[in-house]
Amino acid sequence: MIYSVANPIYDCVFKFLMEDERIAKTVLSALLKKEVVSVEMRRHEHPNVTRDKISMFRIDFAAQVKEDDGTVRLILIELQKTWVDTETLRFRRYLAAQYNAEENMVKEGELKGYAVPMISVYLLGHRVGDIDKAVVYVTHNAFDYDGKVVEGGMQDPFINSLIHDSIIVQIPLLHGKINNRLDRVLSVFDQSQRDAKNQQIVCLDEKEYAGDSDMMYILHRLGLAAMDADVRQEMNDEDEFYSVLEARDTQVMKLNEQLTEKKKQLSEKQAQLNEKTVRLAEAEAQLKEQKSQVKAMVKAMVGNGMTIEAVAKMMNKSEDEINDLL
Repeated sequence: MIYSVANPIYDCVFKFLMEDERIAKTVLSALLKKEVVSVEMRRHEHPNVTRDKISMFRIDFAAQVKEDDGTVRLILIELQKTWVDTETLRFRRYLAAQYNAEENMVKEGELKGYAVPMISVYLLGHRVGDIDKAVVYVTHNAFDYDGKVVEGGMQDPFINSLIHDSIIVQIPLLHGKINNRLDRVLSVFDQSQRDAKNQQIVCLDEKEYAGDSDMMYILHRLGLAAMDADVRQEMNDEDEFYSVLEARDTQVMKLNEQLTEKKKQLSEKQAQLNEKTVRLAEAEAQLKEQKSQVKAMVKAMVGNGMTIEAVAKMMNKSEDEINDLL
């Protein structure tokens, strides 16, 4: 059976999806490759799509995560999603704000005064350079002077307060192949599954999720989003915003192409003008040389005893012109 559900690439659908605690735990557990015991959505930003700016949806999660040794620790997960190319400065500004936020500091216990460890997650609707992996984990290591990895003490709160790991998801590289748990969870974002006539809908095969109650729950939630009038209206608003943005970008691209063509034409004309200038200079130099030769000939003939009248007749010039050459 094929499920036609709301496309979670839309900010409003993604927000509707991640507001559900069970789904947030499912998605974050798959991304972190660790069990998220509990999760709490903190403040989030859902930009007004009528504003003339790039959409970037942000959610903060405070999550209790079970480590490999069985201990549970609190981490802050900064999830940022965009489906168009975005300046990294936007991401950096948001991270800077999180580093500076007092609410992200431990207020009690032996870790008082230290920041809650943070992991940033980027769901990108575009590719990053030539990276050909759909999901990339960027983690930090410490090295001594000789380049050897320092293993001990890396969980010290001082280090975790100043450095964070990142997870980058390139949505365009999700191509329907499901090889692991994360692939299955992210498959709902696979834009190759979009309905041919309606990009607001993705068509997902129930067989891919057979026996997986968490995934069926996600599909059910996306189905509810598709039927929610407010969500559908917000998707329409996003489409309208991006169509205007695309039209503007197309116009800018055309103007840039026209400007480039004009610059090319101007450059060609300048080259032609330079060539004419060079030719004129060469012609002037030749004329000067010819005049110099004629002057030398006149002086030579007069010096050999010829009269100015005879020289003028031979040179087919007036006597005044001959006098000017002497």
